[in-house]
Amino acid sequence: MAAAQGRLSDGAGGMDEAKGTEEEARHKGSTAPPAFTAAVEALRAARLRPQIEVEPTRAPQRLAPHTYALEAAVVDGDEDLADGRLVLLHDPAGHDAWHGTFRLVTLVRAELEPEMAADPLLPDVCWSWLTGALQARGLTYGEPSGTVTRASSHYFGGLSARPAASQIEIRASWTPREGLGGVPDTAAHLASWCDLLAQVAGLPPAGPGDASIVTLPQRRGPQSR
Repeated sequence: MAAAQGRLSDGAGGMDEAKGTEEEARHKGSTAPPAFTAAVEALRAARLRPQIEVEPTRAPQRLAPHTYALEAAVVDGDEDLADGRLVLLHDPAGHDAWHGTFRLVTLVRAELEPEMAADPLLPDVCWSWLTGALQARGLTYGEPSGTVTRASSHYFGGLSARPAASQIEIRASWTPREGLGGVPDTAAHLASWCDLLAQVAGLPPAGPGDASIVTLPQRRGPQSR
């Protein structure tokens, strides 16, 4: 997932930390509250679509007393169609802005055709994909917030042979509902986040009941990994 890591290196609200290891996460988890440990274990055990590669990465340390992060890429052969990062935050004392003790923070990126990027409704549609992915799995959440950004690059001079490139970026956070023992269903939230990644990447729906979901068409030339 080197390509995905490189594209995420400019950060997202504290997500610019260096990459960590699974061993570091286990060591930190040994001193974490039981609710956070259970939430992290559910993330590690989640089964996801085969086109989505997920691996742990070092989480930002300043956002909450306990943090855990995953990085993912939607892969088609040797090409990355989209990538993102999901961070789980936990403050046992609670947080006024969260209205809970857990918070999920995400960054999702994908390249797309310039004509698609010019659609004035694109930001609203992308935000609805996030909320729709959570609702489709029956998840209850609160205090959602975020931004949808689109950017275009045009090349000149020695780079003029490159086609114009456009990118969509979704940054968001929400408070998952806490269940038994104060533990949110993080596996289901991860699955819904992967649904969002797949949708942004232009993959077909995973299940026969999802045929009505509209996805971004895959860009002309996915970036090689």
